[in-house]
Amino acid sequence: MRSIVYTETGDASVLRLIDRPIPEVGPGEVRVRVVVSGVNPTDWKARQDPAAVLPPGGQVPNQDGAGVVDAVGDGVSSVKSGDRVWIWDAAWKRAEGTAQEYVVLPAAQVVGLLGNAGFELGASLGIPALTAHRALITHHRAPVELHPGALDGLTVVVAGGAGAVGHAAIQLARWAGATVVATVSSAEKAELAGRAGAHQVIDYRRQDVLAALVKRSPAGADIIVEVNLRANVESDLSMLARDGVIAVYTSDEQDAVPIPARAAMMKNASVHYLLTYLTDIDAKLASVRAVTAAVAAGVMGVGAEHGLPLHRYPLARTADAHRASEKGVIGKVLIDVAP
Repeated sequence: MRSIVYTETGDASVLRLIDRPIPEVGPGEVRVRVVVSGVNPTDWKARQDPAAVLPPGGQVPNQDGAGVVDAVGDGVSSVKSGDRVWIWDAAWKRAEGTAQEYVVLPAAQVVGLLGNAGFELGASLGIPALTAHRALITHHRAPVELHPGALDGLTVVVAGGAGAVGHAAIQLARWAGATVVATVSSAEKAELAGRAGAHQVIDYRRQDVLAALVKRSPAGADIIVEVNLRANVESDLSMLARDGVIAVYTSDEQDAVPIPARAAMMKNASVHYLLTYLTDIDAKLASVRAVTAAVAAGVMGVGAEHGLPLHRYPLARTADAHRASEKGVIGKVLIDVAP
């Protein structure tokens, strides 16, 4: 089978296309013929990490993907051969990611792709959708597993509403009943956030975010899904409702963020950092179930018409796919693995 492997860390040039044997499936495992692999920032950041200890034989990148079940091991009943599936956390503490023709995973990480969902959607779930779900359940009124009506009466502000996590957060929050507000930095991104389903879109370069928000939601934001806390912390606290939470899913090179203590205390605010990989297994599986239910309900669309343009590359050009993600292309970068 064709696999993308890197045996040293560095820029995208370390990625090589090689031929390897198709892996065997063991008890409790599922082998998937990968059709589409998704690229996330975590994939190329791991590849760049000079402190990473790579497994013998090298690392296959990419956490997310979608395809068809090729074989199941003993004890597996959740999926069967021929099922269309999506994959999460494939390369987390494992040598085998989705940038290859076949991957073997524990059965829990292979989930049925329901309804009319295509492989491009399945490969766009994983890290973005599970991160978004985790952010949305940080509020004290939210359940551990979202469902229609779960966020009724709450206002969710999604910073960076045109990004992959922001896109998923908009769709999940609206499905769960929240009033959804997206902040963006351009007219193009505003159009995308609107297509994703945001009730209100605010261009923070042209509008006063707080003034625009309170016109629609006078009490402020109950949940802020935050992509850049360093830049936005003061603005976030000004628009946060009492007992609100800022859910932060990214960091930057400086890392430390000064938080105005009095402003936070006066709102009884919470700042919740999250990394989807470290979510405890019960909560992770609750997120997987919620995302699967949202897919089945038809609310998790991707593509330009749904607010998340797709940028597709063949497996042999995985390095170019990583480079596109590194440059911050607007939309979702996918790799078409199947010839």
